[in-house]
Amino acid sequence: MMGTIIVDYLLAILIDKNRHEEGKCKSIFILTIILNVSILGFFKYFGFFVDNINSIFHLNIPFEGLALPIGISFYTFQVLSYIVDVYLDKVEVQYNIINFAAYVTMFPQLVAGPIVQYQTIEDQLNTRQESIVKFGEGVERFIQGLGKKVLLANNIGMLWTTVSAMDTSSISVLTAWLGIIAYTFQIYFDFSAYSDMAIGLGKMFGFEFMENFNYPYISKSVTEFWRRWHISLGTWFREYIYIPLGGNRVSVPKQVRNIFVVWALTGFWHGANWNNIGWGFYNGVIIATSGFLADTYRSWKDRLHINDKSKGYHIFMILRTYLLFNLGEYFDCVNSVGEAWKMIRYSLTSFHPSQFLLISSGKLGVAYTPYALLTLAIGCLIWFVVSVLKERGTDMEKALSRLPFAVEFLMFLLLLISIPLFSPMS
Repeated sequence: MMGTIIVDYLLAILIDKNRHEEGKCKSIFILTIILNVSILGFFKYFGFFVDNINSIFHLNIPFEGLALPIGISFYTFQVLSYIVDVYLDKVEVQYNIINFAAYVTMFPQLVAGPIVQYQTIEDQLNTRQESIVKFGEGVERFIQGLGKKVLLANNIGMLWTTVSAMDTSSISVLTAWLGIIAYTFQIYFDFSAYSDMAIGLGKMFGFEFMENFNYPYISKSVTEFWRRWHISLGTWFREYIYIPLGGNRVSVPKQVRNIFVVWALTGFWHGANWNNIGWGFYNGVIIATSGFLADTYRSWKDRLHINDKSKGYHIFMILRTYLLFNLGEYFDCVNSVGEAWKMIRYSLTSFHPSQFLLISSGKLGVAYTPYALLTLAIGCLIWFVVSVLKERGTDMEKALSRLPFAVEFLMFLLLLISIPLFSPMS
């Protein structure tokens, strides 16, 4: 991290000073990009490539697993956004190395995001204002994240752990669906919890970070879903990969190519294994075909007399999107791409009546499962209530601001409950 800070600080200054010499400026820019990508690639993907080379060519190249530097995926992307924006003259080069180092090493969001682009906090590095009000708001947001993590994510995760430990050949389709629903709610409450805590910690120090989640489980399309889920990563790939490749302003074949490039890189960024690449390919296929299906739907909507303004239709679209997301998450939670496809086929085709008689006679009878099932039910209820409120255009923050004492008391109570639960699970 220190090497990245020093090298990129100096190379960004060189890019700025040689701006009048286009060839030299471009060469320094390319060198900087290669250095950063190479460092990330070496630590994160070296073992993956050697392992696959050994497997394909029947070699036995020895290698040791490298310890992954903390936060390298996040701070590398942040540095790359800074370098690109300096090269494109979107931001002024940072001559204060302390400010630049603060941007790269910003601990609230270093290990779990959101990915902070330099242009969003350029002014804040110099002019942010700390205050007791902001500190209080930050504490409140942090407590919300902590509560999400220890009360919802951890308990729902126990249910998924129980289901995933079962033999996939003997579980019922209902158990499989219960497991994957538990998994997707766990990762949502877990990841959004870390984002809440990061945003809260940043606010305590006077920083305003972008929101990383915007109620993704009420999305009516897969495209909308990925605009609401891990927003900072989606924004990064859109601005620095998709748009430079031409985005949707090119021919249809090139647009499809751009989508698959972005999703292949997104999957590979999440992890150095074929499962994550398969996950990226799955989402690329869904996104690429959604545009065609949308055009087909528009041409048939009137013929089929579909009322896309009705509440029933909206609920159907939300459930459809959530179903597609669930199926894609099999790539993330099983051991191989083949097993993921097997579980997807099983979940979609094994709807025999006898399958529904077995959630699992005694197999889910571990100590924490009743609490996990209850927590999953609470999570689903929260999702449903939020869906209804958002559909009606309710401004929940404004509504809650009318009950300041009740909200503050609830936050205090949530903190008291979360602290003892946090310790044994840490």
